[in-house]
Amino acid sequence: MDGNKVKPQISREKIREKINNLRGADKYLNRELSWLQFNIRVLEEARNSNHPLLERLRFLSISGNNLDEFYMVRVAGLKGQSYMDVSVRSDDGLSPAEQLVRINETTDKLMVHQQEIWAELIKEMRENGIILLNPKEITPEEFSWVENYFLESVLPVLTPIAVDPAHPFPFIQNQGFTMVLSLTRNTDNHDMVALLPVPHQVQRFIRLPKSDTSEVRFIAIERILEMFLNQLFPGYTINGTGVFRVIRDSDMEIEEEAEDLVRVFESALKRRRKGRVIRLKMNVDMPERLRNLVISRMDADEESVILVDGILGINETSQLIVDDFPDLIFTPYNARFPERVRDFGGDIFKAIKSKDFVVHHPYESFDVVHQFLVQAANDPDVVAIKQTLYRAGSQSQIIRALIEAAENGKSVTAVVELKARFDEAQNIKWARDLERAGVHVVYGVINLKTHAKVSMVVRREEGQLHTYMHFGTGNYHPITAKVYTDLSFFTDDKALSRDANRMFNYLTGYVEPIGVEKLSLSPFNLRSHLIDLIEREIQYAREGKPAAIWVKLNSLLDPEIIDKLYEASQNGVQIDLVVRGICTLRPGIKGLSSNIRVRSIVGRFLEHARICCFGNGSGLPSTSAQIFISSADWMPRNFDRRVETLVPIENQTVHNQIMGQVMAANLMDNQQTWTMDCDGNYSRVTLTEGIAPFSAHHYFMTNPSMSGMGTALKGEEVSPIYDHGKTVIE
Repeated sequence: MDGNKVKPQISREKIREKINNLRGADKYLNRELSWLQFNIRVLEEARNSNHPLLERLRFLSISGNNLDEFYMVRVAGLKGQSYMDVSVRSDDGLSPAEQLVRINETTDKLMVHQQEIWAELIKEMRENGIILLNPKEITPEEFSWVENYFLESVLPVLTPIAVDPAHPFPFIQNQGFTMVLSLTRNTDNHDMVALLPVPHQVQRFIRLPKSDTSEVRFIAIERILEMFLNQLFPGYTINGTGVFRVIRDSDMEIEEEAEDLVRVFESALKRRRKGRVIRLKMNVDMPERLRNLVISRMDADEESVILVDGILGINETSQLIVDDFPDLIFTPYNARFPERVRDFGGDIFKAIKSKDFVVHHPYESFDVVHQFLVQAANDPDVVAIKQTLYRAGSQSQIIRALIEAAENGKSVTAVVELKARFDEAQNIKWARDLERAGVHVVYGVINLKTHAKVSMVVRREEGQLHTYMHFGTGNYHPITAKVYTDLSFFTDDKALSRDANRMFNYLTGYVEPIGVEKLSLSPFNLRSHLIDLIEREIQYAREGKPAAIWVKLNSLLDPEIIDKLYEASQNGVQIDLVVRGICTLRPGIKGLSSNIRVRSIVGRFLEHARICCFGNGSGLPSTSAQIFISSADWMPRNFDRRVETLVPIENQTVHNQIMGQVMAANLMDNQQTWTMDCDGNYSRVTLTEGIAPFSAHHYFMTNPSMSGMGTALKGEEVSPIYDHGKTVIE
């Protein structure tokens, strides 16, 4: 990599001109193909022998679920553009139709790879006593149990449907799993086609009662249906069968001037279930006559049809993950409760007032966030709570705390985001529950998503109002907080409290946040502030000072930011990016991005925190560096169409923890890290001689992190995990 201590000779103008003259794929990678590369990395974890067997199965299932959602939303959008002959091109210069061709080429290979891994895993599972049976392997005792299960738990919810002029082909719901049959009536040799839709309520894989052996035995629902077709169609001969699964367009368009957002979203959710067919998967052995019938009646185009040589619904294989074999799953991890809070007898307000602190999830418990609101709900001195809610989950302690606060007479305001994709129905329910309890519920700004993660608690102390805040990088979701790596920052900084209040006033009353002091907010100045910070590093580099940028994100694809990073690279700024998912920046290109390195961590936990570190003239790591945490990825939607926060970290202890612990560990990881080349391809990091293995996830699970040590830390300072004076990564 180029150094950053030699003053660049080329002028700023020529550098910018060179970047501006580059077009399309010379400068950017394709967003959709970059996402598919991420899902390939997820799938590869299913072959990672360092993971227990059933955890590898979980990665396989996740890759299937990811791919379904990708087609429901991203591919559906591209198909819609293609149908309407929309001429808009992606940043890398591809039309919607061209992108669809390349997407399908990649996903065809990915799906073949999924089936290969499934075959490997199911064989290894059998060797370890987890068996997915075929009907011939069922014992007489098991057959009796399965028959009884079919009659009592399956048959009552099945609806066999004949397909003829009197019985038109029915609507098959999104992700619907259906058997199709060709039959002949024995009495008059009348031929018939029938469908057997399997309701979502029916389990895909049924576990049989425990036998005398230590084996765990399952059978798939389609195998059970095959076994008892004679009871579903008595008097018929079965000539041929097949199964198919449909993926439908699940994106939603909302009228911008809707008067009642809740009703509009309820209507849109119903329309989503009836969306256009985007993907129609059928088993490869389905008779051609049945296949053609299904394709024509489902109104599926040729590109949508996929013949699968293996199992349909790879996402549902997670139902085979059992806890009977502890050595086949990850050792359960119990998150630590921050000792800083214990130091103050569990009083979170006292802990915050003593000093800002940060909590590192999932290594430290999300319960501290819940307790922050529970304490506020029951504290007689608390007068008001303001809360953003993007995804809160189906069993949310946060919602219950807000309801309790309202019932205790607090003024509670909740900004509920109805546009959180696939959580819309749950958020509508929460909004109604909150309103019934007396919470003032608002839905933010109609053409923006409220993606910021902010809680405000206003408390009366000695006759004056004092504000305590929580800023997060992740959602207020107790389940995902156990598997997503995120940061929770607690502070009572007066300027930040004024800024947060300005943000809430904008969300509730369209009052534009004028005079913001420390926060940067989308859609107002978040992008421009980041560009200013990058520009400052460029100036340091040109002056011959150390200049460096460390960034941790989920996605990077904003062209304006990417161009600024290219400019910084050409001016000698050292840039290290940890991007879990989509990255359309092309690193390592001589004369453009040779000072930029991109890596991705995929492992037991889902990397989710957004962190930005700027050297500030001293390089990185440095106590004088500027550190920020954020709710925003570096995407146009986060800068232009969402309400997001960028929060400066000024407390030196927290500053050192985030930079010297979290970012350093991410950059040192050599166990779950992939590096990206200039063409968007990824390769797993391999150990070189003399380099010890280091896993960021394992490090934080086995070492007290962040605020976890409380007063046990001398002077409450955290020793960084890198060697002083040395770069963190080689």
